Amino acid sequence: MPGYEVCYEGTAKGAGDMEFRRKNIRLPQARYIGRQWYFLTACAQGRRARFCDRTLVSEVLKLLYLEAAKHSFVIEAYCFMPDHLHLLVSGTSETSDCLVFLNAFKQKSAFAFKKAFAERLWQHKTYDHILRCNERWEGVACYIWNNPVRKGLCSLAEYWPCSGSQSMDWKRLLSGLHAPWLPPWKQEM
Repeated sequence: MPGYEVCYEGTAKGAGDMEFRRKNIRLPQARYIGRQWYFLTACAQGRRARFCDRTLVSEVLKLLYLEAAKHSFVIEAYCFMPDHLHLLVSGTSETSDCLVFLNAFKQKSAFAFKKAFAERLWQHKTYDHILRCNERWEGVACYIWNNPVRKGLCSLAEYWPCSGSQSMDWKRLLSGLHAPWLPPWKQEM
């Protein structure tokens, strides 16, 4: 609609400062609970290049691993890009709650960042995709680890210093994987 700001969080204000609520694109909360696999993307506030600092990446990764353990998740694949974080996580119990885990991680890492830099770390919303039965996790992991290559930041995924896995030797696995996978929102209709 002309004259209205488009955004993915909060409310939009435009002509006449009328407020409009954004449609909630989340599935019902019950869909985020259990032994499932999730592809998640969290963007830095304002898409600023926060994760060029390896010390920050290391600190955020420590918090990610701590929260994953507390909430019964395993970090199967991760990649810190300059302005966002890609994750492939799996719930390890029937009570694993992805939304609670993700909110706790973002809240704790944002608090530490704000304390150190007096600025916000994360955008409010996170992109998520629950893997379906016919989606192989290997293709999703390969997509995550190859993100720096697709963006021209390195020639081989193995060279990117801010990628990894909590559960596997990802570099060895990656050398044998060439499973093409695209997120549903990037696939042609």
